[in-house]
Amino acid sequence: MPELPEVETVRQTLRRKIMNKTIIGVDILYENIIKTDLNKFKQSIINQKINEIERIGKYLLIKLDDYYLISHLRMEGKYFLRPIGEERNKHDHIIFKFSDQTELRYNDVRKFGTMHLKTFDEVYSGEPLEKMGLEPFDEKFTLEYMLAKFKGKRPIKSVLLDQTIISGLGNIYVDEVLFLTKLHPERLSDSLKESDLLNIKVSSINVLNKAIKLGGTTIRSYYSDDHITGRFQNELLVHSKKGELCPNCNELIIKIKVGGRGTYYCPKCQPK
Repeated sequence: MPELPEVETVRQTLRRKIMNKTIIGVDILYENIIKTDLNKFKQSIINQKINEIERIGKYLLIKLDDYYLISHLRMEGKYFLRPIGEERNKHDHIIFKFSDQTELRYNDVRKFGTMHLKTFDEVYSGEPLEKMGLEPFDEKFTLEYMLAKFKGKRPIKSVLLDQTIISGLGNIYVDEVLFLTKLHPERLSDSLKESDLLNIKVSSINVLNKAIKLGGTTIRSYYSDDHITGRFQNELLVHSKKGELCPNCNELIIKIKVGGRGTYYCPKCQPK
C-alpha cells in the first residue's frame, strides 16, 4: 500500500500536471469507489477548477472551487493524465475530463480506492478524516501528545501503524523507524521511556523526509505516474531483508508477524 512518501510523490506529480485545469465531465465506471452520493458527486464536480493538491497522511486532497475531492489510493490506486480519446485501460474506473481535452484517469486493479467529495466546512467531519491522527511533521505532535496516545499494553509496531494515532506511517517505514530507535516491535507501548518516544518522533521525520526525497519506495506495483518509481527501497535497512546481515552488527535479520503484519528486525540491535 502506498504510504505517506509515495502519496506525497503522487501529490507533487499531480501538481505539475493538473493544476488550474477545469473539470467538464466525469465518467464513473465503478461506482463503489465513490463514497459520496453518486448524483451529488456527478453534478457538483462539473465546472470545478483544480486550485491546489494537498495531502493528509495517506490521503490526497484535491482542492476545487467549492469542494475537496478526498482520494485514498489503497493498495494499487494510480492516476494518469491522458489525452481525451486515447484508448482506456480496463482498470481505469473514474475519468475526470478537462476543458483542455485531457483527462485524469483513476486506475485501480483491486478497486479498493475511495473518493469523497466534501465542502470546505465538512472536510474534517465524518469519514474519512475525522479520526485521523497527527503526522510526525505536525507541530502538535509533541511529547505530551505521544504520552497520551501511547498508553495501553499494545505492541509498539501496532501503535505506530494506527492511523488514529500517527498519520502516514505504514508497514515499511515503521520497521525502519523501530530499527533506528533500537526498539523491539513487540515491546509494549506503555513501557517506553520519554527518550524512546522522542527518538521515535525524530526517526519518523528523518525516514519520511528521506523517502520523500527519493520518491518513495517501489515494492510490487507502486509508481507515481508514467512509471516514475521510488528509490528508497535501495536505502531500506531491515524491511524485506530476512536472512540478510544487519547493517549495524552483522546479525541475521529475521521476520515475524506483529498484529498480522510481516515485521523485519534485528534480534541483537532490537532485543525483546
